Amino acid sequence: MSTPIRSSSAQPPTGKLHLPVVSSLRNDGSRAYPYPADVGGRFTWARRVTFAVLIAIWAALPWIHVNGRPAMFLDVASRRFFLFGASFNAQDFWLVFFVTTALLFALVVVTTVLGRAWCGWTCPQTVFLEALYRPIERWLEGPRNERMRRDQAPWDFDKLWRKGLKHLLYVFVSLFVAHVFLAYFVSIPSLFEMITRSPAEHPEAFGWMLATSAIFWLDFGWFREQLCLVVCPYGRLQGALIDDDSLVVGYDVGRGEPRGKGKRKDGDSRGDCVDCHRCVVVCPTGIDIRNGLQVDCIACTQCIDACDDVMDKVGKPRGLIRYDSLRGLRGETRKLWRPRLAFYGVLGVLGIVAASLALRAHAPFEANLVRMQGAPYVVERAEVAADDVIRNQFQIHLVNKQDQPRTFRLEVIDGSGAEVVLALSEVIIEALGDRRISLIARERRADFAAGERMRVRVSMEGETEPRDVEAPLLGPTR
Repeated sequence: MSTPIRSSSAQPPTGKLHLPVVSSLRNDGSRAYPYPADVGGRFTWARRVTFAVLIAIWAALPWIHVNGRPAMFLDVASRRFFLFGASFNAQDFWLVFFVTTALLFALVVVTTVLGRAWCGWTCPQTVFLEALYRPIERWLEGPRNERMRRDQAPWDFDKLWRKGLKHLLYVFVSLFVAHVFLAYFVSIPSLFEMITRSPAEHPEAFGWMLATSAIFWLDFGWFREQLCLVVCPYGRLQGALIDDDSLVVGYDVGRGEPRGKGKRKDGDSRGDCVDCHRCVVVCPTGIDIRNGLQVDCIACTQCIDACDDVMDKVGKPRGLIRYDSLRGLRGETRKLWRPRLAFYGVLGVLGIVAASLALRAHAPFEANLVRMQGAPYVVERAEVAADDVIRNQFQIHLVNKQDQPRTFRLEVIDGSGAEVVLALSEVIIEALGDRRISLIARERRADFAAGERMRVRVSMEGETEPRDVEAPLLGPTR
C-alpha cells in the first residue's frame, strides 16, 4: 500500500502535536507568504552546482550545432524538428507518444526509489527560482528577519526602491529566460534578427515573448511555491508512488522526541531535537518536516543542512533530519526491491524499449500514392464502346526527412496492363521538403478487370532500401 502523505499540520508519528511555526497556508486556506532563511551545507552546495550545470546546458543547447543544425530546434512554424543530429517533421509526431510514455515511466521508477528528487534537484521551477530569482531577493532585501520586518512595515522610500529594483531585475531575468526559451523555436540567428528589428515585423514571436516573460515574472516573483502546491499534479501523484521504502527527507522521531530547548545533561530524557525551528524557517514551502511526510515537501534538503549545522553546535551526531526511507526512520531495514518497484521497473523498461523501437523505425523519407481529388476514375468515350479508355489519376507525395537535399527516383514496376505516365522519374527535394508528382494510368475498358493494382518503386539517394507504394485501379465492372 502507498504511504499517506500528511498535510503541513498533521500529527507526527509519535509524541505531542506540534503545529508548524511557518506554513504556506493558514488555517482558513489563505496564503502565508514564506520567508526561507539562508542556509549552507553539503546538500546546498551540491544543489547549487547542479542548478548551474542544468542552466548552462539549457542556455547552450540552441547554440550547439550537431550535423550543421542546433542540438535542439523545434521549428513549429515550418513543422521541422531537430534533436541532437536527428531531423523530424510533422509526420513523425506519433513518436512523441512513445518518448513521453518512456519518460513518464522513468519518472515513476525514480520517484518510487528516490522520492521527490526531481522536485528538489532538477525541476525547472526549483532551478530557476533558487538559482536566478531568490538570490536577487536576498541581495536587495537582506536575510529572512529583515525581509519580514520590511514587508510588515509601512511603505517608505527604502522599501519602495528595494521592492521596485527587485521586480525590475525580475523583469530583466524573465526577459532573458523567455528569449532563451524562444530560441528553441526560432533559432539563434532568427532571434538576434528579431531583437534588432521592429516588433511589428514579427508580432507572433513578440507576443509569445511578452506572454512567457509575464508568466515567468508572476510565477517566480509572486506565485512561487503555490505552483507546486496548487498547480503541479506531481505532488499529489507521489502519494500513490511513494511507499515505506522510498527515499525521502524525513525526521527521526525516535531520536528527536520528546523535543525541548536547552542543553542535555546525563540522564536527560529529552531527545536530540532542541526545538530551534531552524528546519522550519529555512523551508521554501514553510512546512515543519517534523510533522511527517507531507505533500508540501519538495525534498530540497535545506532542512537537512540546517539541522546538521545545529547538531554540530550542540555536539550531537548529524542525521536527525536526513535522506532515508520511512522504514529506515523507524529503525527498520529498508527493502530496495519490492513488488511495486519491480512492476514499475518492467513498465519503465517496456516504455524505453518501445520508444527505442519507434525511433529506429523513423524512416528517412515518406512516399505515398494517393488518388487525386474529384472523380475516382474517368471513362474516355470512343466511337466503339470496346475502345473506351479508363483513366485513373494519382499523385505520389514524397517527403524528404533529411536535413540535406536528396534525389528521388521513381519507377513503375507493375501497371496491371495499364499505360502509366509519370510526370517526373527523378526529382531533387530540398531538406525536409516535399513534392507531389502526378501519375496517370490509362487502360482500355475491354481489358480492365476488377482488383487490378498499380505499384511504383521509390528510391532515395543514399538509401539502399527503396519503398514500394501501390493503389488499386478503379473502373466500371463488366
